[in-house]
Amino acid sequence: MLPRMKIAFLGLGRMGIGMSRNLLRAGHTLSVYNRTREKCEALAAEGVRVCDTPADACRDAEAVLTMLADDPAVEAVVFGPNGVASAMQPGAIHVSHSTISVALARKLTAEHAQRNQAYLSVPVFGRPEHAEAKNLVVLAAGPADLIDRVRPVLDALGRATCVVGPEPWQANVAKLCGNFMIIGMIEAFGEAYATLRKAGVAPQAFLEPMNALLGSPILALYGRIIAEEKFDPAGFALKLGLKDVRLALAAAEECASPMPLASLVHDHLLAALAQGQGEKDWSSMTQVIARNAGLKTK
Repeated sequence: MLPRMKIAFLGLGRMGIGMSRNLLRAGHTLSVYNRTREKCEALAAEGVRVCDTPADACRDAEAVLTMLADDPAVEAVVFGPNGVASAMQPGAIHVSHSTISVALARKLTAEHAQRNQAYLSVPVFGRPEHAEAKNLVVLAAGPADLIDRVRPVLDALGRATCVVGPEPWQANVAKLCGNFMIIGMIEAFGEAYATLRKAGVAPQAFLEPMNALLGSPILALYGRIIAEEKFDPAGFALKLGLKDVRLALAAAEECASPMPLASLVHDHLLAALAQGQGEKDWSSMTQVIARNAGLKTK
């Protein structure tokens, strides 16, 4: 039997709701907060304590997990009125699953340390269906003893937990580079499919040999979504993908590491945003590529 923990989970979007349910299934005790309280009600019937503020959710928690959209959302929940930092107990651990900037990860590490609290960056790879099915890939970075303390929590969330470094911000760099790899694959699909369509080859027919050749579940998933142009509902919104590429480019600039492909996909994502695709799946960026080739899109 794995150790059970008192957990506060903040942010019940499409990813957070599935992650919370898997923590419950693993036997952990949950208090939850979400800006829109209605999203918490389904969990109330499952034995979860629904709270009105972040502070109320995390006062007695051993671990506080946040799954929020971006830097401003994390800062508001952690440092705002009735925020996490003011209410966490000394020794408690803030585990941030959000895809945030390296700068904010460093700030969170320092601010929690000043309050005798602990901090880990633990972003995840996967879409909402993977969160629900406990099929996420979990990245963790930070002191080894802290990761060991929350290992039962991390193991309840996904199929694999990978430790990428001793400093929390290193997990954020790894997540941003991972998302860049995915959007780079989406760019490749967009360019290949545009050429195939103009040559009279159905993208679906091309996808079958690519799946046989490369054998990647994520390639199969996005290859099908893009071929069928099924971008609603979004598994990952394009506007958030643009945010992540911007953060990847900022991390690369800090390291003096050129990422020319990231610059290209940034411009394609920005063009898609300008054309009203911000709430569509980020793979809808490929419609910009198709339009540039003179093709019609749905």
